[in-house]
Parts: sequence; C-alpha cells; structure tokens
Amino acid sequence: MKKIINHIIKSFAAFILLFNILTLVWVIIYSFLPIPITKLMVIESANKELKYEWRELEHISGRLQLAVMCAEDQYFLLHEGLDFRSIRKAEEVNRKGGNMKGASTITQQVAKNVFLWPDRTWVRKAAELYFSLLIEIVWSKQRIMEVYLNVAEFGDGVFGAEAASKSYFNRSADQLTVTQAARLAAVLPSPKRYSATAPSPYVQSRIDWIKKQMWYWGYEMTYDKDFVKQMIK
Repeated sequence: MKKIINHIIKSFAAFILLFNILTLVWVIIYSFLPIPITKLMVIESANKELKYEWRELEHISGRLQLAVMCAEDQYFLLHEGLDFRSIRKAEEVNRKGGNMKGASTITQQVAKNVFLWPDRTWVRKAAELYFSLLIEIVWSKQRIMEVYLNVAEFGDGVFGAEAASKSYFNRSADQLTVTQAARLAAVLPSPKRYSATAPSPYVQSRIDWIKKQMWYWGYEMTYDKDFVKQMIK
C-alpha cells in the first residue's frame, strides 16, 4: 500500500512539473510571436467568417491603448495580474445589492482569451489566475496590451483593433480619433450586444465617461508607473 501511495505522489509531482514546464514554454513563445488564433475564434469560425488582422503595438493608436485601460483596468500598470482594489470594490457593490460588477484585469482577459476556453467553471478560473501570474512574470505590460488589443472581440466575429478600425471606421488602428477609440473600448464588455457604430444610450454614456477619463489622463497611453501612481492617488 505504501508503495502505491508513493507512486501516486511521484506521478502527481511529475505531472505538476511537466505542466509547469510546458505552460512556461508556451507563455515564453507567445511573448514574442503573433497569436495565430484563439479558442474563441475557432468557436466563432464555425458559424461565420472572422475578421482578424495582427498589428504590433506601435501601429495601434495610443488613444485606443488608453481608452481600453480607462474602460477595463485603470490599475493595469500597477497590479501584478490581479487587481485587489477592484475586487474589494466589486465585492462591496455586489454585497450592497447594486449591479453585479466584475474585477477582471486586462491580464486576466488575455490569459482567458489566449490560453484558455470561454466558460465560467472554477477550473477555468483557477487556470486563468495561474496564467495571469505567469504572464505578468514573463511579459512586459506593453506586450500584454499588444496581445489584448489584437485578440479582443470588438464585434460579432471581429477580432483585434485593426479589423475593428477598418470594419467600423474605414481606417487603420493607428489613425483612430479619441471618439473612435472610446467607442471601441465601450463595447468590450459585450461586443455582440453593443455597437461601436450605432451606440445605444447606455453605450453612449460609457463612451462619454471613457472620453472624460482619457481627457484626465491626457489622451495618450503612458507606461510610466510613477506617472500613473500620481494620477490615481
């Protein structure tokens, strides 16, 4: 019996070690290569033709980079994958009976979109946390933003900033105006429900709020942590 238990323990340890090595290699490879496709894209491609075009971060407007940070994760440059400030705020709002709020960071969304599958099980959530921490260790913040803006869904079957910019505004992602950047960022929570070109009153209110936040930050993304600390203290 003791031999069986020892064998099980050794096998489990070997599995954990192999899993860590393989996932680390996977994350390292994706730290410099364009993401060819995600699992959500595969699912979506079964019913429609996808629009997806990779662009390096230098060819994506700093306005859009700032807009998505304002809309989705204002502590992006300060946290290490998990935003405990937003988690506490969301818990407080939800506990008081307000509209349910999430606290998923841009890093977590990248982990889910690139390495995992789109469901809400505890197994997937645990894997999301693992990959989020691993991504923060291996990738730069610029790389996380680059991948996020390239794989995020901005509309039904429209993935990435370049495809969205061309589809909705007939221009490249490096030519977006402040309003156009805010419109794209505003639809991210529910890209199949919200429209960047024909925003509902609710979406328009989000657009206006995002633009105010962008004005406060200066309309361009900065990756200077000290500057960010001064802005949000």
